[in-house]
Amino acid sequence: MNPVLHRLALFAAVLAFAVIVLGAFVRLSDAGLGCPDWPGCYGQLSWPAEPGEVRQANQAFPERPVETGKAWKEMVHRYLAGALVLLVLAINFLAWKSSRVRALAAFLLVLIFFQAALGMWTVTLKLLPVVVMGHLLGGLATFSLLLWLAWSSSSDDRTSAGGAFRQWRTMILVGLAVLVVQIALGGWTSANYSALACPDFPTCQGQMWPAANYAEGFVLWREIGVDYEGGILDLRSRVAIHMTHRIGALITFILLGVLAIRLMLQPPARSEGLILGVLLVVQVSLGIQNVLLQLPLANAVAHNGVGALLLATMLWLWYCSTDRSS
Repeated sequence: MNPVLHRLALFAAVLAFAVIVLGAFVRLSDAGLGCPDWPGCYGQLSWPAEPGEVRQANQAFPERPVETGKAWKEMVHRYLAGALVLLVLAINFLAWKSSRVRALAAFLLVLIFFQAALGMWTVTLKLLPVVVMGHLLGGLATFSLLLWLAWSSSSDDRTSAGGAFRQWRTMILVGLAVLVVQIALGGWTSANYSALACPDFPTCQGQMWPAANYAEGFVLWREIGVDYEGGILDLRSRVAIHMTHRIGALITFILLGVLAIRLMLQPPARSEGLILGVLLVVQVSLGIQNVLLQLPLANAVAHNGVGALLLATMLWLWYCSTDRSS
């Protein structure tokens, strides 16, 4: 056990969560292209703020005039992401002497550099949906691995209570897999600007099963060079994406809800079951409010944040169900 590594990994996980939430804020406030270049912003390390800087930036990038309110959001997100890269480098230095977590830390380093590349491609490929979704999933994977690293390097082990979790191990794994798919669907919905394709609930366009183009809605790779800000799909394609996300939400709610109830009936796992149940209800409520309230920014960002917390909870359940006594 390495208490310094544990604390650093835990701090990095908290920072990764902040980066995920801020990334959602940037994306949902349409600031994803607030800086049309990378890693700087209009050719400088900070965003253009002074009148002279703005004029110079507008001359250099006439196709995308400076919007300072969007540029600073994007750059703050990049600064925090850069700090996270430095933390992961420090974690690798500390983990090098520990064979138990060395491989995990090394994989985390590779992942975060790939995540940085996805951040660059998000800008240079002008919000290509598959890249935007990949960037979201990469951030969540980084967050998850940092949590696992923090738990693995901690002296506080739940082996004594593991039996309460191991009997539900298969259900936990299935639930985790379903949740990851649902998060990916949520990322695809956001990347294709499909959150308001159905402005009503529980119906969509006034129908329980509206006309939708599923084949076009789930084309993953599209033309390079197109500006995807605002989305390019027609309504039927966006409806297909939105409805798939709704169906996934129902499946996830039922599966994780049953798991939460079963855990609450086991005294050693009662607190975890309660947390899972509360987060699940909050997440579904936020999703419904996104539709009924026409995607208010704070509500939509919270939906992303609670999704990350749900993932962390399911990952903790999987960690607790794993036999680490050997």
